[in-house]
Amino acid sequence: MEPIRSERRGPVRVITLCRPKALNALDASTLKALLAAAAEIREDPDARALVLTGEGRAFAAGADIAEMKDHGVADAEAFSRLGHAAFSALEALPIPSIAAVNGFALGGGCELACACDWIYASTRARFGQPEVNLGLIPGFGGTSRLARRVGMAWAKELVLGGEPIDAETALRIGLANRLFEPDALVDAAIATGETIATKGPVAVAAAKRILLEGQDADVRVAHELERSAFGVVAGSEDAREGKAAFLERRDPKFSGR
Repeated sequence: MEPIRSERRGPVRVITLCRPKALNALDASTLKALLAAAAEIREDPDARALVLTGEGRAFAAGADIAEMKDHGVADAEAFSRLGHAAFSALEALPIPSIAAVNGFALGGGCELACACDWIYASTRARFGQPEVNLGLIPGFGGTSRLARRVGMAWAKELVLGGEPIDAETALRIGLANRLFEPDALVDAAIATGETIATKGPVAVAAAKRILLEGQDADVRVAHELERSAFGVVAGSEDAREGKAAFLERRDPKFSGR
């Protein structure tokens, strides 16, 4: 059985982690499948949003410890590099990605959720970075993406304390954007993706890129990135169509050019 399932729901791509008996633990085969899926989605001109979720009781309960148990220094670093490559490829997609966290998002699972643009969580979800309980540290971006999302103090509590938090706490600290009842979660994420699909794809891709590139830049550099991108996007066919549709009081028909 493949470790992930990729489906098309109209303009929304849905990736489901499919190792429920292992609580969707992230082994090398799953990471390679995510890396390949990101490359395939990047080349899909009809994809306008991505929803990432897990089958069963977990989003992803962490990296696969059974696979990691005999790792030496070189093996562990290679595994970390693979995880970083997969998550960075998802993060860099030109379309928005939504993590629909249906259950446990621990360790690598929390890191995977943080690689998405935002998180919708089930009321049953639990988040955490418990690696220190195993004598380890986060290896797939948890020390960087988590701090950027929730701030350094909460990142330190989660990473250094190693204890999980519930969905309500995740919402309060800004880790999760919204909470949904379990049965409504994935449909809500897909509905958001469908809404995004009605927006100008050139503008969405550019805005996402500038948000990512500008978050760590000096504010003057960030503003220059924005000014430059604004000019390029304003010259697109989508921008001309959007402005014409607004003035003509009709819905725009974006071409993605």
